[in-house]
Amino acid sequence: MKKYIQLLVLLAMISCFISVSCQQKPINPEKEIASVLLTQIDSFSFVCNRMKTYAESTSTDQTTLQQTFLQSRLAFKKFEWAAEYFEPATAKAVNGPPVQEVEISGQVFEPSGLQILEGLLFPSYDTTRKRELLKQIAVLQAGCDRYRTRFKNIDILDWQVFDAAKLEVFRIETLGITGFDNPLTKKSMQESAAALEAVQKALVYYEKKNDTVQLAEKLNKAADYLSTHPDFDQFNRMEFITAHANPITEDISDLETKLNIHIIRYNRLLNQDAKTLFDTNAFNVNAYTPDHSSFISDDKVALGKILFSDPVLSGTGKRSCQSCHQPGKAFTDGLIKNTIIGQNELLERNTPTLINAALQPALFYDLRVNTLEDQSVNVVQSSKEMHGSMVMSVKRLWQDQKYRQMFLMAFPYEDKTRIDTFEVMNAIGSYIRSLVFLNSRFDEYMRGDRSKMNADEINGFNLFMGKAKCATCHYMPLFNGTFPPRFARIEAEVIGVPKSLKENIIDPDMGRYAVLKVESFKHAFKTSTVRNTALTAPYMHNGVFNTLEQVMDFYNKGGGTGLGIKIENQTLPFDSLSLSRKEQDDIVSFIRSLNSRLPKN
Repeated sequence: MKKYIQLLVLLAMISCFISVSCQQKPINPEKEIASVLLTQIDSFSFVCNRMKTYAESTSTDQTTLQQTFLQSRLAFKKFEWAAEYFEPATAKAVNGPPVQEVEISGQVFEPSGLQILEGLLFPSYDTTRKRELLKQIAVLQAGCDRYRTRFKNIDILDWQVFDAAKLEVFRIETLGITGFDNPLTKKSMQESAAALEAVQKALVYYEKKNDTVQLAEKLNKAADYLSTHPDFDQFNRMEFITAHANPITEDISDLETKLNIHIIRYNRLLNQDAKTLFDTNAFNVNAYTPDHSSFISDDKVALGKILFSDPVLSGTGKRSCQSCHQPGKAFTDGLIKNTIIGQNELLERNTPTLINAALQPALFYDLRVNTLEDQSVNVVQSSKEMHGSMVMSVKRLWQDQKYRQMFLMAFPYEDKTRIDTFEVMNAIGSYIRSLVFLNSRFDEYMRGDRSKMNADEINGFNLFMGKAKCATCHYMPLFNGTFPPRFARIEAEVIGVPKSLKENIIDPDMGRYAVLKVESFKHAFKTSTVRNTALTAPYMHNGVFNTLEQVMDFYNKGGGTGLGIKIENQTLPFDSLSLSRKEQDDIVSFIRSLNSRLPKN
């Protein structure tokens, strides 16, 4: 009887355990993450309110205010991955660059948030700017309200968590460790560690589903590496990226695949499938086409290549696109400036390379067009460049049997009776899209072949990404002004390019100001790519510098302002970088490692 009772008790306990287990709801990662985010936003808000209290007080010392500000930055970094992904407009207000943002429409957004606060508080706090300080703290508080509204009311989806997490690691690689958003305090490594820890806390919910801790360990090791190597100038960015960041983003992609998470795909420059920033297929050449029908195809490329080298599009019948963009010269012409068609007078600007031009959301030195098709038609119909007529050109091309057949193959529309002018531009644009070559020795090194770069080149990369501040404008891995990690907009900078090497006066070209009459755009030009620059001398929009060494000397001195030119709106840091000759040479060596392997024909 006793054994029978014990058996009944045991069965009852088992039944109760099963009942309780069945009643427990499975963890919903999206809900848990949203809850954690709200807690982190409240923590950020708490620090911001404390900073406001200190700012309003007349007895608060400078050190206390500065330390509270640094705490606010760390608090923001703990949910930056979600803030930047789900509320990018708010993130721009809270932690955007300290320069004016101007939309295509001409609407001007004044800088605000944490980076402005850094400038108000460091290296010292000027109490006469108390009102501005309080204004910027209010911006942070308003941002907290918008974040709360977003994460309380709009669901987070699994695929978005993975996308946002991977983009945050890419953000750390391209911006976080370069000092982009803390140029004065240089707390890049500590803040990046906090951002990585936040990514780990979000992804741990999914890792449990896969019964593995490999990704968590890698994220923790990467955060530890950042925390134990806080020196900004000495930080080994190459080692961090290759030994930590790349394996992490690869594992995030792999975990997403293992969990069979359904991904909503859309057309963007950085492919959602990219496991690292250096994958051979990381970037989408169709991202900036006018529409889906404009996507690249083999037939379009073949047609565009012939049109590119044929002077049939020019008014004189003597100049082609290739006349100025020569394949043997990395699609430049090697001249300071080419000539106006049919004249000896020089054009206004130097000829830029077309290699990787497809990876830019805006084109020309003044960023006046958004597609390669618009760029092509601008050049063909420019009275100074090709002086052609698209109306006349399409008639001539349709009458040519060879061209007619190629257009029929490239644009196979039913009952085609003529060539549309856009088809000509799309064919040329497609050919230029085929000129994407992210296959330099640097790329091969980042993909695992450690024999491709030497010690000087690696040191040059670390300097480029850190002490020399190059990467805060020439963003890795494209090394142009296309802003990571979304790569959806491209920047123009004012660096104060001189008119000549003999005159310390600014070049009279007004740059982007001629397109948009915004004061900050006077003498502003697109941040061109550093890739292949060893092949594309001379340099700058006016071709003023003949060698990379001259360019480095210009930047090292602080740009135009460093030369003594008065430029009120220069965006380039105008204090000396204090780079030694050896450091400058190493940076040039690194830049040479960015030369693409180009096809011979």
